[in-house]
Amino acid sequence: MNYADLRDPNAEYTMRDLSGETMGLTESRGERRDVEITDVQTVIVDGNYPWTLVRVYTDAGVVGNGEAYWGGALPEIIERLKPFVVGENPLDIDRLYEHMVQKMSGEGSIAGKDIAAISGIELALHDAAGKVLDVPAYQLLGGKYRDEVRVYCDCHTEDEADPEACADEAERVVDELGYDALKFDLDVPSGHEKDRANRHLRKPEIDHKVEIVERVTERVGDKADAAFDCHWAFGSGSAKRLAEALEPYDVWWLEDPVPPENHDVQRDVTQSTATPIAAGENVYRTHGQRQLITDDAVDIIAPDVPKVGGMRESAKIATLADMFYLPVAMHNVSSPIGTLGSAHVGAAIPNALALEYHSYELGWWEDLVEEDNLIEDGRLQIPEAPGLGVTLDLDAVEAHLVEGQELFDEA
Repeated sequence: MNYADLRDPNAEYTMRDLSGETMGLTESRGERRDVEITDVQTVIVDGNYPWTLVRVYTDAGVVGNGEAYWGGALPEIIERLKPFVVGENPLDIDRLYEHMVQKMSGEGSIAGKDIAAISGIELALHDAAGKVLDVPAYQLLGGKYRDEVRVYCDCHTEDEADPEACADEAERVVDELGYDALKFDLDVPSGHEKDRANRHLRKPEIDHKVEIVERVTERVGDKADAAFDCHWAFGSGSAKRLAEALEPYDVWWLEDPVPPENHDVQRDVTQSTATPIAAGENVYRTHGQRQLITDDAVDIIAPDVPKVGGMRESAKIATLADMFYLPVAMHNVSSPIGTLGSAHVGAAIPNALALEYHSYELGWWEDLVEEDNLIEDGRLQIPEAPGLGVTLDLDAVEAHLVEGQELFDEA
């Protein structure tokens, strides 16, 4: 398309389909925005997590791809949301988002599966709108600060409780796979537990977790940053003692050391230690993240884009965090679709620190899209193609569907 033609309201242009090839559909500039959503469909892919893929269809022939976090009842919820968006203009992303939240308010659309379902549609709207307007999705968020987003690799071993095995895997991921940012789990059995349900850490348990951190950080040295995840496993006192014990080590961050509900406890733990604390994966929308940010309850905020409310909601969270000079490390367990949605957010916000990648052991993760080499040397290059910039490979999607699922009805 000749962008100079945009100055001429009577100029014709050629729209693109989701693969980037021309469709031979010519319309005036005014008609270009006269687009309606005709259908919303979902499938669940059996990845290392159940990935709920969402497709928004339009009468312009443009299809937008999104993803919701994760599995479960999401297809049923999205089916309930469909009447609220069919017949609407996919370019009105903010209005449709608020409309869906309001329509689901009686069912608790401030958090949980309702917001995750809305997030999946919202990502698909960004993909569709970008294709209609012939711009990458980051442009819909205000443009980009960076051409690539740093990716951190969530690492696992056959024996995650073995400090030496963790160190070996850290070294392999850095030296062989090219990542300079890693994360390991600390909520692993130490062999010293008396009662894991009470959230209390005895000294031998803390010593075991410190040993994992020590071995990993010493092995990678200054070649990589290493974060450690607790998955909300510990009580306040134990979390404080663990964080204090880790202060001598080069910990990128300690993630979710306490359960997510009580932000006062989260603040108390964070303010008790020099070890950087990250949280936010289990908090929804800007309203849910607000207290973590404004009460200095985190050093790093960690929203999950296909879960927290979508791309624009994540950008709003980042804006609030930036007012308090906090970086954003996006949690992510998604397929390439949700990962690219998060990457576009990471490109468009000033305070993006890193984006998680959780599928490095899954050999076919990238097969779900037609594009290759999405992540190279621990970086994800932001596509310049319209929308999210990746194209679903429907054959690969069909090959990996959860049992009982059927592929999108393209008709």
